[in-house]
Amino acid sequence: MIEMKVAGIALDAATRSPIILLRDAVERRALPIYVGQDQAKSILGALENHKPPRPLTHDLFVNLLETWDMTLEKIIIHSLQDSTFYAVLIVRQGEIRKEIDARPSDAIAIALRTDSSIWVMEEVIADASIPVDRDADEAERRAFRDFISNLSPSDLIKRSELNKTDETQ
Repeated sequence: MIEMKVAGIALDAATRSPIILLRDAVERRALPIYVGQDQAKSILGALENHKPPRPLTHDLFVNLLETWDMTLEKIIIHSLQDSTFYAVLIVRQGEIRKEIDARPSDAIAIALRTDSSIWVMEEVIADASIPVDRDADEAERRAFRDFISNLSPSDLIKRSELNKTDETQ
């Protein structure tokens, strides 16, 4: 899993649909997630620390967590199926830990209100992320190609034997 942060909200130029943009810690990959207008407003409100006069849905959920002495440990965006992202809330109450199914937009809105971490599975990043730093990606590819081109079969055998030794200890 890769920890991500909300980098901001944008509008799709063609559809005018809001997009939440998540970025990894090193700002090499970005994950765009299309959301509804209401969820975008809620996420934007949380990013700007805006407190509504009455609790909105995500605020109500946070109030329920607090009232029942529960904490949101983190959210996990765990899969992408037919262009739809899936997420869970990881909630703890004492020793009890539960996963609660959620839309990523709702999970992000709640995570921002509780200062909880946002995690994305590597497979989702591989399938749906966009590169932010193409130069760094290319430099990494070149370094890997150089590493591979300098390996000999005996190097691989030595590495394999070292791994076997480490596993038996």
